Amino acid sequence: MPEPPDRQTGNPRDHDPQRPLEPGDGQSSQTPAWPWLPFVWLAMVILLLFHYLDATERTARVEIGYSEFREAVSRGWVEDVILRGEEIEGRLTPRGREALEAPEPGRFRSIRPDLEDSRLLELLERHEVDVSARSAKPPWWHVMLVGALPWILILGLLLWFWNRMQSRMMAGGGPYSFGRSQARRFRRENVTVTLDDVAGVENAKREIVEVVEFLRDPGRFENLGAKIPRGILMMGPPGTGKTLMAKAIAGSAGVPFFSISGSEFIEMFVGVGASRVRDLFRQGKEAAPSVIFIDEIDSVGRTRGAGLGGGHDEREQTLNQILAEMDGFEGHEAVIVLAATNRPDVLDPALLRPGRFDRKVTLENPHREARRAILEVHTRKMPLTDDVDLDHLAQITIGFSGADLANLANEAALQAGRRNLDHIDWSCFVDARDRLLLGAVRESTLSERDRQMVAYHESGHAILAWLLPHADPLEKVTIVPRGQALGVTAQMPDEERHHYSEAYLRDRIAVMFGGRLAESIVFGEVSSGAEHDLRQATQLARRMVAHWGMSSRIGPASFPQAEEHVFLGREISQAREYSEATAAMIDDEVRKLLRELEAKTRELLESHRKALDALAAELLEKETLGRQELRAILEQSEAKAPGKLSIQ
Repeated sequence: MPEPPDRQTGNPRDHDPQRPLEPGDGQSSQTPAWPWLPFVWLAMVILLLFHYLDATERTARVEIGYSEFREAVSRGWVEDVILRGEEIEGRLTPRGREALEAPEPGRFRSIRPDLEDSRLLELLERHEVDVSARSAKPPWWHVMLVGALPWILILGLLLWFWNRMQSRMMAGGGPYSFGRSQARRFRRENVTVTLDDVAGVENAKREIVEVVEFLRDPGRFENLGAKIPRGILMMGPPGTGKTLMAKAIAGSAGVPFFSISGSEFIEMFVGVGASRVRDLFRQGKEAAPSVIFIDEIDSVGRTRGAGLGGGHDEREQTLNQILAEMDGFEGHEAVIVLAATNRPDVLDPALLRPGRFDRKVTLENPHREARRAILEVHTRKMPLTDDVDLDHLAQITIGFSGADLANLANEAALQAGRRNLDHIDWSCFVDARDRLLLGAVRESTLSERDRQMVAYHESGHAILAWLLPHADPLEKVTIVPRGQALGVTAQMPDEERHHYSEAYLRDRIAVMFGGRLAESIVFGEVSSGAEHDLRQATQLARRMVAHWGMSSRIGPASFPQAEEHVFLGREISQAREYSEATAAMIDDEVRKLLRELEAKTRELLESHRKALDALAAELLEKETLGRQELRAILEQSEAKAPGKLSIQ
């Protein structure tokens, strides 16, 4: 995308509302980049002038040796001399000028030796030479230049340093631009992203396109008594397309579009953020109808007075000014404020009330059809081979956000480039997905026993994922170290899940226990490699018992734990809403559930030891097994026995 116009300064009234404001518009004078440069030039001219005069004077004198000087005195060729330290200057007679070939007016110069010549004065007096003496100090302009030059350099360095600091702090707009808005104004023709480039968020697009239509033709809605919305808050996890949606609106709205990040309001001086908010909304009102987009609004919109240590004066004053400006729109002012955040839970309630952010648009991770549409957008200009199936790619990328899918397409192109391919094939996409999910392949430094332990560990996960009816299907098993893991068992659900049954959760915990139990069955001991599995299993079991009422002893009750961060929440601490006896009961139920699932999982693995050994041996040989290879090995080992698999 082309670079947006520079930050604007000056008075927007002096500009065409359809063109971006450029730095310096409306500002008659600015601090020059080099305010001391004219003085430097003047000093250089004066120095060159003195140097020229001194050189001219020296070229009018003839240089003679000391012996020649004494001989000239002896012959009566010298009229007068000036003694200046070791330097001798004088004037020759006409005969002396002719003999020594000296130019008019016959000036000469000589240097006396360091040894004092006491007979020189006698020689001069005997030949009636006019003698005068002067100080050996350098010329006055030499003294002035040597004394003033260090101060000139120091002053120039200070002026340069001050100018640099001023230009950085005030963004090049002079001393009166410090409190001006840093928003960038976009022209429609300079934005390459449109709503056609936004896929997978059709509901959000409809909400926002309606507002854009209101800006283009407000009379159609006003005739029906409708009022223009004040603000639209786009909420959702990172990477779901909030900022991309704002860019698309800038390219489709056809009205002035101002974009700024919430962090750009805040400075170390209290009151600057509020001043920038006032200037931003003033520009928006003068350019109305217009759109103002504030990205990451939670950086200035968090609940006032919350968190450890209380509030923050500069941030809260900035928020107060935003609240006042959004509440102060007149009915005829067609200004809409868009904001984006991935933390709506920490925003101040006054910011979310009707009249300010009237609409809240939620953007979530895309579903299967939306993922395919997003992949089509990002692979539109990529040369793909015939074996690339975007439908299947969308199916095996459950949980990917829009940004993840864009990264996937780019990583697949990079994989093709590394292999010197002219087109991107299916293997490039598969390897790119594995790289994003599992991490890059790293060199293995495992001993043979460690490789065997990892192979049985992953085989234990895979056997249980194959056996248990409610577990997610197997996708791939590898013992090649990737990222922080020494081996990975990848499962990929056939459909997206929005609710989790108790049977699914129990099977999921059993699969987590599979690696640890396989090590225990084969090697007679467990290792530290199951730490992550145990942590996930314990967290999931606690949620089943304390949050989702899946324990007959606890009953249909929820006992959540406080998960709010101190610096983002509304309270310093949150009291537990249940007794110590209930907490002990929850701990007992979690421990009981985990032990029960462990015992049944161990029994299931021991009964299929043949399949476990066969799969581990194949992993040690090939290191990576896909879905079809896993199916062939497990079916050949008669691991699947319908009707005898449930551990409920």
